[in-house]
Amino acid sequence: MFWPLFFLVTAVHAELCHPDAENAFKVRLSIRTALGDKAYVWDTDEEYLFRALVAFSMRKVPNRETTEISHVLLCNVTQRVSFWFVVTDSSRNHTLPAAEVQSAIRMNRNRINNAFFLDDHTLEFLKISSTLAPPTDPSVPIWIIVFGVIFCIVVVAIALLVLSGIRQRRRNNKGHPGVEEAEDKCENIITIENGIPCDPLDTKGGHTNDGFLREDERLTPL
Repeated sequence: MFWPLFFLVTAVHAELCHPDAENAFKVRLSIRTALGDKAYVWDTDEEYLFRALVAFSMRKVPNRETTEISHVLLCNVTQRVSFWFVVTDSSRNHTLPAAEVQSAIRMNRNRINNAFFLDDHTLEFLKISSTLAPPTDPSVPIWIIVFGVIFCIVVVAIALLVLSGIRQRRRNNKGHPGVEEAEDKCENIITIENGIPCDPLDTKGGHTNDGFLREDERLTPL
């Protein structure tokens, strides 16, 4: 009884799972590319893990909670590692719709990848599009970043205004160097009136012009 049953199961298996079969998916793994010298050998244990992960994913789909590992069939396994797989119903006479399998794989794609230390590029489900990585929240809130940028702009603008004012003052101070020199020259001019040299009034020092002193004022009192 055992051998006829074995051949019957094998025949059903081959009928349901083969390249381009209805609801079948091809998987291709690039273990050597991803892991290099740390690459592992794909064997029956790895196949069992893959089937378990697919069954786990299917159990997350509504009305497929009874999916077992034995419902996941693999076929046409190659050494470069590629194979086909299907998921059958509880009777194992029919394969589950491809849309349900796709949905299950997409929901658990990251967990499947992590189990084999691969990613979407090195563990490819050829008929199932790659999943997008979930968006990561920035470590710093966006409003703080915006505030920091505006604050920096204001500080730079103020600094530029201060530097511009300092430069303008220096230019103004350097722009009229002859005014004070002309005033000093005018103060040192000696005028001659009625043949007598007269010094200009030194308003800064508080001196008077000797030319305008009366004769009796010049004489030193005894």
